Amino acid sequence: MMKPAADRLAAALADIVVSTPSVPVVANVTAEPTQDPAQIKNLLIQQVTAPVRWEESVLAIAKLGVTKAYELGSGAVLKGLVGRTAKSIAVTTIGEPHEVKAFTA
Repeated sequence: MMKPAADRLAAALADIVVSTPSVPVVANVTAEPTQDPAQIKNLLIQQVTAPVRWEESVLAIAKLGVTKAYELGSGAVLKGLVGRTAKSIAVTTIGEPHEVKAFTA
Protein backbone atom coordinates (compact mmCIF):
# COMPACT_ATOMS: atom_id res chain seq x y z
CA MET A 1 0.00 0.00 0.00
CA MET A 2 2.94 2.35 0.56
CA LYS A 3 4.50 1.84 -2.90
CA PRO A 4 2.81 4.96 -4.35
CA ALA A 5 4.24 7.03 -1.49
CA ALA A 6 7.71 5.59 -2.14
CA ASP A 7 7.37 6.47 -5.83
CA ARG A 8 6.33 10.02 -4.97
CA LEU A 9 9.26 10.37 -2.58
CA ALA A 10 11.63 9.09 -5.28
CA ALA A 11 10.30 11.72 -7.67
CA ALA A 12 10.62 14.45 -5.01
CA LEU A 13 14.21 13.44 -4.23
CA ALA A 14 15.27 13.11 -7.87
CA ASP A 15 16.49 16.71 -8.14
CA ILE A 16 17.68 17.04 -4.54
CA VAL A 17 21.43 17.14 -3.98
CA VAL A 18 22.47 15.21 -0.90
CA SER A 19 25.90 16.17 0.40
CA THR A 20 28.25 13.71 2.00
CA PRO A 21 27.43 13.79 5.71
CA SER A 22 30.18 14.44 8.25
CA VAL A 23 28.96 11.48 10.32
CA PRO A 24 27.61 8.14 9.10
CA VAL A 25 23.88 7.73 8.59
CA VAL A 26 22.37 4.49 9.88
CA ALA A 27 19.19 3.79 7.93
CA ASN A 28 16.61 1.52 9.47
CA VAL A 29 16.46 -0.49 6.23
CA THR A 30 19.99 -1.89 6.49
CA ALA A 31 20.99 -1.01 10.08
CA GLU A 32 24.44 -0.23 8.67
CA PRO A 33 26.33 3.06 8.48
CA THR A 34 26.87 4.86 5.20
CA GLN A 35 28.13 8.24 4.07
CA ASP A 36 27.39 7.70 0.37
CA PRO A 37 24.88 10.40 -0.75
CA ALA A 38 23.39 8.24 -3.53
CA GLN A 39 22.89 5.34 -1.14
CA ILE A 40 21.34 7.63 1.47
CA LYS A 41 18.78 8.84 -1.09
CA ASN A 42 17.97 5.30 -2.09
CA LEU A 43 17.62 4.18 1.53
CA LEU A 44 15.23 7.05 2.28
CA ILE A 45 12.97 5.76 -0.47
CA GLN A 46 13.27 2.14 0.67
CA GLN A 47 12.35 3.13 4.24
CA VAL A 48 8.81 3.92 3.11
CA THR A 49 8.06 0.26 2.35
CA ALA A 50 10.74 -1.77 4.15
CA PRO A 51 10.50 -3.25 7.63
CA VAL A 52 12.09 -1.17 10.38
CA ARG A 53 15.24 -2.75 11.82
CA TRP A 54 14.99 -0.72 15.01
CA GLU A 55 16.99 -2.84 17.44
CA GLU A 56 19.75 -3.49 14.90
CA SER A 57 19.92 0.23 14.05
CA VAL A 58 20.23 1.26 17.69
CA LEU A 59 22.93 -1.35 18.27
CA ALA A 60 24.75 -0.10 15.15
CA ILE A 61 24.88 3.49 16.41
CA ALA A 62 26.04 2.26 19.82
CA LYS A 63 28.81 0.32 18.09
CA LEU A 64 29.83 3.55 16.32
CA GLY A 65 30.36 5.12 19.73
CA VAL A 66 27.17 7.16 20.07
CA THR A 67 26.51 7.82 23.76
CA LYS A 68 23.93 10.64 23.56
CA ALA A 69 20.67 10.85 21.63
CA TYR A 70 17.76 13.27 21.58
CA GLU A 71 14.11 12.42 21.11
CA LEU A 72 12.27 15.38 19.60
CA GLY A 73 8.51 15.59 20.13
CA SER A 74 6.07 14.83 22.89
CA GLY A 75 6.39 11.62 24.83
CA ALA A 76 9.37 9.42 25.53
CA VAL A 77 8.61 6.19 23.68
CA LEU A 78 11.92 6.13 21.81
CA LYS A 79 13.82 6.93 25.01
CA GLY A 80 12.41 3.77 26.56
CA LEU A 81 13.11 1.66 23.49
CA VAL A 82 16.71 2.88 23.24
CA GLY A 83 17.19 2.32 26.97
CA ARG A 84 16.14 -1.31 26.65
CA THR A 85 18.27 -1.87 23.55
CA ALA A 86 21.52 0.02 24.25
CA LYS A 87 22.04 1.08 27.84
CA SER A 88 25.22 2.94 26.82
CA ILE A 89 23.13 5.60 25.01
CA ALA A 90 21.62 8.31 27.21
CA VAL A 91 18.48 9.78 25.64
CA THR A 92 17.17 13.25 26.39
CA THR A 93 13.56 13.99 25.46
CA ILE A 94 12.86 17.45 24.11
CA GLY A 95 9.17 18.02 23.53
CA GLU A 96 7.82 20.93 25.49
CA PRO A 97 8.60 24.57 24.59
CA HIS A 98 10.55 25.13 27.83
CA GLU A 99 12.69 22.05 27.06
CA VAL A 100 13.50 23.39 23.59
CA LYS A 101 14.48 26.75 25.04
CA ALA A 102 16.67 25.13 27.70
CA PHE A 103 18.35 22.89 25.14
CA THR A 104 19.11 25.70 22.70
CA ALA A 105 20.31 28.11 25.40
